[in-house]
Amino acid sequence: MKNTKKMVILSLLISQALVLHVIERMIPVPIPVPGIKLGLANVISLFTIILFGWKEALLVVFLRTLLASFFGGGFSAFAYSIAGGFLSALMMSLLYKNFRNTFSIIAISVVGAVFHNIGQVLVASLAVSNVNIFFYLPVLLISGVITGIFIGVAVQYTMKPLSTILKIDRM
Repeated sequence: MKNTKKMVILSLLISQALVLHVIERMIPVPIPVPGIKLGLANVISLFTIILFGWKEALLVVFLRTLLASFFGGGFSAFAYSIAGGFLSALMMSLLYKNFRNTFSIIAISVVGAVFHNIGQVLVASLAVSNVNIFFYLPVLLISGVITGIFIGVAVQYTMKPLSTILKIDRM
């Protein structure tokens, strides 16, 4: 793939991830548990892993998180998002690269959601200097499995048409 085409596609993926992030912030979550979100922007992270690889996925996560922090949230939101996003993208990349014939896209997405929550709890425990925050992790992991399934299904059913439209044979 030519560098110009790759740069344009990555720019579109970053902007789509940012739009999904902003939309998600507007959606009220009916569960009164802080930190639980749908993770819509993770659809784009997983697309990027499949289409390009881990380096580009980390770039998309970083730029989406940085830009989203400018739109609201500040440094603490950036710290939570970047830790969760990087850990999630790295784990999904590792599984996709080495085990894509063993694990489905849905399973890889669930692992990504779980590690996103783990990354956020790690940052939270450092921020408040209290390891008791890890007692909150089971609630987040349950929500991560549910949202990971949702994100995985969305990616699985849109990946083939997307790669056809973009004329990319990476799957």
